[in-house]
Amino acid sequence: MTGKSHGPSFKKHMIKLGECPACNGRGVVQGVFYELDCGACSASGWIDPWLGQPLPLEELAAQLGMNLRAALKRIEQLKTPRATGPEAQYQEGNRLGAGSSNYTGD
Repeated sequence: MTGKSHGPSFKKHMIKLGECPACNGRGVVQGVFYELDCGACSASGWIDPWLGQPLPLEELAAQLGMNLRAALKRIEQLKTPRATGPEAQYQEGNRLGAGSSNYTGD
């Protein structure tokens, strides 16, 4: 058998969240005298873009955590510049030299 045929999936998949159009992602709407919690997104500012409805709070917490981890990982990747071209051979160790040192071919 090559895969599951029914039942819940084994892994939780990340949903691309969309900003709430009612509050523009703020989670609050302007009342007459003060700001009120947005009823369209349960005051979170995020909705499921495919359904246009707010996610249940347990699912929203899990999705926000997954999106945050993905964003932090992407930020860390952008912080460390990768060498390209000929200098990449000198910047990263390839362990092909004597005593597992860097071999550049010079």
